[in-house]
Amino acid sequence: MNTAFHFDTLVWDWPIAVYLLLIGISSGMVIIAVLLKRYILVVNAADDGVIKATTIIAPLTVILGLVILIFHLARSWTFWYLMVFYNPHSIMSLGVMLFQIYMAVLILWIIAIYQAKISDIINLAWVSRLVRLIAKGERGLDIIMIFLAVLLGVYTGFLLLALKSYPLLNNPVLPLLFLASGLTSAVAMAILCGLMFYKQSVHSPSLAFIHKLELPLIIMEFGLLAVFFIGLIFGGGQKEVAATTALRGFWGAVFWLGVMGLGILLPIALKLLCSERTKFNKAYLVTMSAIGLCSVFILRMFILYAGQMVMA
Repeated sequence: MNTAFHFDTLVWDWPIAVYLLLIGISSGMVIIAVLLKRYILVVNAADDGVIKATTIIAPLTVILGLVILIFHLARSWTFWYLMVFYNPHSIMSLGVMLFQIYMAVLILWIIAIYQAKISDIINLAWVSRLVRLIAKGERGLDIIMIFLAVLLGVYTGFLLLALKSYPLLNNPVLPLLFLASGLTSAVAMAILCGLMFYKQSVHSPSLAFIHKLELPLIIMEFGLLAVFFIGLIFGGGQKEVAATTALRGFWGAVFWLGVMGLGILLPIALKLLCSERTKFNKAYLVTMSAIGLCSVFILRMFILYAGQMVMA
């Protein structure tokens, strides 16, 4: 029997949505952290709560995401093959290559951030020389890291885009939509971690900067969603069928209430109606961040499930 979570054309289910969410958080947090390092904090970035959170969450979410993906494969034990033998014609293989490069540069980038602390903790001459050598390339690592983070952010969209038999997923707007929603989830995660785990002031330079990004990102996400569906509807044929099917029934309700209501209209309304004092209240920021994370996960679930309901 077909239900909203089980139907004949379904190939990828909810663990893939979790994987897409985790990769988006990692990508978005690195992009934000690099911007903070280069333009807001400039010095002593290693002492900032958002930077500290990024150096833990960015690698951890990628590792968790890959573990979920590996155990979700039909033949999990063959994943090592993808990590050794690359196929330039496979989006999955190109993704594995990207993950490996991203993680390697991410480790170097983290070492550069904590260069002084590492040298203090590990009192070995060769370690200090190696850390200094890596730290000399910190500016270059920032540039490479932000480039790789953007690639990772759009990659999850390209991964679904490659499913050509599903008109809703085979949409060129999807990589940009996932990049924007990944940044939204990263903003939410950065604020949550900064406030909850590192006791950062809501008026600190890093949180004040991130707070300013919320509204532009929500508006960008709304614009990309509009382009996403307008393109499908004017595309006609099965594209139009896929769009109208997605916007009705169970997944239609999920989209209108969870994505549009919770993720876009509610934050915009609160931004317009609440006073500046309320907007910088800790409870308000934590609540809005939790809502932001939920709405991004709902968007991933909607795209994944609604996207597989209609085939070309």
